[in-house]
Amino acid sequence: MTSLAPTSSNANAHKYGVLFVFAAGVLWSTVGIGIRLIEDAVVWQILLYRSISLSLFLYFLILVRSGESPFVQIRRIGAPASIAGLSLVAAYSGGIYAIQNTSVANAMLLFATAPFMAAVLGWIVLREPVRAATWIAIIVAIGGIAIMVADKSGGVALTGSLAALGSAFGFAVFTVALRWGRTGEMLPAVFLSGLFAIIITLVICLSLRLSIVLSPSDAGIAMGMGVFQVGAGLILYTLGSRSLPAAELTLLSLAEVLLGPFWVWLFLGETASLYTLIGGAVLLAAIVGNALSGKRRKPPPITAP
Repeated sequence: MTSLAPTSSNANAHKYGVLFVFAAGVLWSTVGIGIRLIEDAVVWQILLYRSISLSLFLYFLILVRSGESPFVQIRRIGAPASIAGLSLVAAYSGGIYAIQNTSVANAMLLFATAPFMAAVLGWIVLREPVRAATWIAIIVAIGGIAIMVADKSGGVALTGSLAALGSAFGFAVFTVALRWGRTGEMLPAVFLSGLFAIIITLVICLSLRLSIVLSPSDAGIAMGMGVFQVGAGLILYTLGSRSLPAAELTLLSLAEVLLGPFWVWLFLGETASLYTLIGGAVLLAAIVGNALSGKRRKPPPITAP
């Protein structure tokens, strides 16, 4: 009977891991409807308010969780934390701009290219090997992206599509920076990204003479997104990802991509164009195929640096 205990424990950990990561995807998928509900604020104002609530939330969370200041952890990680933080600011900005200027379905599907970009960046910067199946998936994904970016109908704008790809690139740089720093701890870098975003967006708002005082509705939605959509999603993902292999994380992350367009269709009546559906189907096939091919491989043993 005692020999069954570890198996049972692992099964429970896996079950809760799936639940937590899926729940994180559900929370992250609400970004589209959150942005759509904002009436007057532009990307820099939204990011300013969202970053304020996110930074405060993560500061106290990290302090309670680890017993030390997030600044101590950031100092310990060093330069990779700063690069990761700045890359997230670019990712946040591109993401909000994309959703404001193209369909949510188009933006969310293009966000999903981040793992492929991270694979290529890891190969170039860190000399990490890329599987043949991943290269094939990247080529297929490029085909899907080309179909989506070529779309000029149904509220799909080229600038919005490019911003979505820029956002995905920012997340890819964030991922590679964490690998470079040899840390799987995301929260300190995300906290730092919030501080960077506050400074950068405040300077931009003042330079463009944008009001830093928003309507109660816009301010409430933006700050709520910082805590519930980004912050709570990160907590659940961090907890769940510890007990799941990368292939399952990739597949579960599709919940964000698929549910994002669903919420805006259900509550706001926003639909996707034919090009977005075709290109998105090609892109999703590449993501699923790459994840399933990786799931069949036994992961290499972790060696000390």
